[in-house]
Parts: sequence; C-alpha cells; structure tokens
Amino acid sequence: MTKLNHLDNSGNAIMIDVRNKETSHRVAIATGRILMKPETCRLIKDSAIKKGDVIASARIAGIMASKKTPELIPLCHPLNITKIEIDFELEEIEGTLTVIGRVETEGKTGVEIEAINAVQVSLLTVYDMCKGVDRGMTIENVGLLKKSGGNSGDWQR
Repeated sequence: MTKLNHLDNSGNAIMIDVRNKETSHRVAIATGRILMKPETCRLIKDSAIKKGDVIASARIAGIMASKKTPELIPLCHPLNITKIEIDFELEEIEGTLTVIGRVETEGKTGVEIEAINAVQVSLLTVYDMCKGVDRGMTIENVGLLKKSGGNSGDWQR
C-alpha cells in the first residue's frame, strides 16, 4: 500500500515539505454541475433571478474560493496562482449548469484542490442565488478532469 504523504511515521498530520521539488508549470481543470428545473435555467439565461447575475456572481465566487483554498483545507500550501478561469455551460432543456474551473501556477505543488474548490463554490453560489425559485437543485459530479505538471506528470479522467 502507498504511504500517505500527509502523515509522519507516527501517524500525525503534516504539511509536505516541497522545498526540494522542482518548480514547474502546473494546471488543473475541474468540473461539476448543478441540476435544476428547466425554468430555473431559463431565468438564469434571461438574467431574471432577483438576486442578480448568477453567472457573474458564481464566477467571482469561484475565483475567490480558489485563492482562499489554503485557509479552508488544513494541509494545502499557499500558492502563487497565476491564472484562474471559470466557465459555464447552461443546458436549459436538460436543466443543468456545468462549471469548468481551470487553475494555473508556476510552483512546487499542484493546484488540483484549488480548481475543485473553485468549482464547488461556484456551484454553491448558483444554489444560493436560485434557491428562492428552486430549492430542489442538486450539485453532483464535482471532480478533477485533468492535471499537468509536477513529478507525477499528466493525469486525465
């Protein structure tokens, strides 16, 4: 079995020492979606949600969340994030809104958690802004799509 690298020999939680790792360009792309009534999608598309522009708010929330990841996840390293993109795909007939988050850095550790956090908070923001018209929304399938850079190389779902 592979040893968990966030534990010392006594089983205590530790932050990984990355000082001897090579700096490299690292990219992580995550996705997730929220299921809703088709009418809710239409309201989002028509900018008719009373709380305001759902997509713009969710994008800003995702960007902010990505930057705040080490404050939320105890063993995450603070990173110098160089780029964050949050995109949305609205499928009115299906009643889904998909979020795709891309995070990049030049660093010694990856940005997978930052990308996943960005997607999750973007989706939560959509829920918060639309709950007045659709409390039955469901967030699902949040996860990493692909990552590149670092010692472990590239990975794709």
